[in-house]
Amino acid sequence: MKFGEFPTADAEGVVLAHSVRFAGQSFPKGRRLTGEDIEKLQAAKVGSVIAARLEDGDLGEDIAAKKLAEAIEPDHLTFSEAATGRVNVYSALEGLFVVGRDVVDRVNRVDPGITLACLNDHVPVRAGDMVATFKIIPLAVAGEKINEACAVLRAATAFEVKPFEAHAVWLVATELPSLKHAVMDKTARILAQRLAPSGSRLIGEDRVAHRADAVAGAIRNAASRAGAGPRMIVVFGASAVIDAHDVIPEAIRLAGGEVIQVGMPVDPGNLLVLGRVGNIPVVGAPGCARSPKENGFDWVLNRILAGEPITALDISGMGVGGLLMEIRSRPQLREPQVADVKETTVAAVVLAAGRARRMGEGGPHKLLAEFAGIPLVRRCALAALESGAASVSVVTGHRQHEIEAKLDGLDVALVHNPDFASGMASSLGAGFASSEAARADGVLVLLADMPDVSSSDMDLLITAFRRCGGHAIVRAVSRGKRGNPVVLPRALRDAVLHLEGDIGARHIIESSGLPVIDVEIGDGAHLDVDTPEAVVAAGGTLKE
Repeated sequence: MKFGEFPTADAEGVVLAHSVRFAGQSFPKGRRLTGEDIEKLQAAKVGSVIAARLEDGDLGEDIAAKKLAEAIEPDHLTFSEAATGRVNVYSALEGLFVVGRDVVDRVNRVDPGITLACLNDHVPVRAGDMVATFKIIPLAVAGEKINEACAVLRAATAFEVKPFEAHAVWLVATELPSLKHAVMDKTARILAQRLAPSGSRLIGEDRVAHRADAVAGAIRNAASRAGAGPRMIVVFGASAVIDAHDVIPEAIRLAGGEVIQVGMPVDPGNLLVLGRVGNIPVVGAPGCARSPKENGFDWVLNRILAGEPITALDISGMGVGGLLMEIRSRPQLREPQVADVKETTVAAVVLAAGRARRMGEGGPHKLLAEFAGIPLVRRCALAALESGAASVSVVTGHRQHEIEAKLDGLDVALVHNPDFASGMASSLGAGFASSEAARADGVLVLLADMPDVSSSDMDLLITAFRRCGGHAIVRAVSRGKRGNPVVLPRALRDAVLHLEGDIGARHIIESSGLPVIDVEIGDGAHLDVDTPEAVVAAGGTLKE
């Protein structure tokens, strides 16, 4: 390929490197000039163009990119059409993206004009996620170089998506007097959430004393179940593993299994145990896996769910990239916090007092509708409890006793608003007047009829609020359009308490003079269920 400035008179057949504008027209970059094009350029007195002339054996950028993509096995992958020298590759399903780093490196070393970029190794992906992209840098590249790169791609796997397989999982949890049952309940719930994207499910749980013999008996009991037995056993210890002969690894041995690894170079997640009883993997989960945030347990779990064998060598090689984001709920932080720096606190207030008029007079209550078997009001409260909020208050009003019954057993403060019929302002005021909210630097206001707002979404808002020192309004948005939840700083408390009528905090937000930070959380920021049709469309089941 020859690249440079060509006189227009001699430019027939070249490929434009830059767009050319002339006489109210334009030729885009990448256009191959024809004789008719040359006549138009000359008539407009365009004397030269920056372009490339392909030589024998050269391939244009789109053809070259397409040939590279065609060298990849298409299992569980989809490909875009070639355009501007690029082909994007997408996952066709939920699974684990696995990379042959040496193969990718060999492709990228064939020629600087041939590039392959992809996600990191062993990253979980969803259907539709972009996982890789081929890009040809120049307008054309030598065909022999493309053939060489294609040969590398055909000889070995550069990347693939391994689909997650549905696993039946048995949970063994150990008990000590210091461990609350509410913590154990939350642990089971979060494990079930981790399993859900793969179609896996928790099929049973044993709670036993924190002794090796008791845990071994529970493991044997789970492993011996015929037919509908588990494909994986997860053990949560009430006390951390500190030795290769501690309770959980010793229990695996007593159950007739082998211990593959104790400890991993991923933080949080150091105290993981991996073993096997027969063909069933047994994972001793680190304490940080009681949190929904990413930790070393996720790395091991994803490999098992994708059917990948995992060895001690695999785990010991996880150190690079293994320093993950800190989790607030860990018993001991990697670095002690400075004692005189006060952490910005956020209290969550769930508004569940409304009359739900659009559900129809005497009809079912939207907050009692069930999503995956859980009443909507309880689902929203659980999400708030699993977030980084310091406390959770739920404001009730209409059908108070039914709503409160659905919250039974949850660590939430119930705040009744007797004036709920006057509108949202009174419920906001009741929430802000609660003792929990009054002590906080900010209040996260969550509408109880928003089924798709997760604890992770709330954590994004809380993190943004803390980063600004609690001196800004933080608002959830979807594609730039404002939505809910919202975090309001303490400075706006009096303004909220003086609101009247059926209005929310929008006027306060827009007129406060405080900075507003918008945080993108996706479609959940706009999805509320105000009608029976909306409940059903969102995946809910109506109840009386």
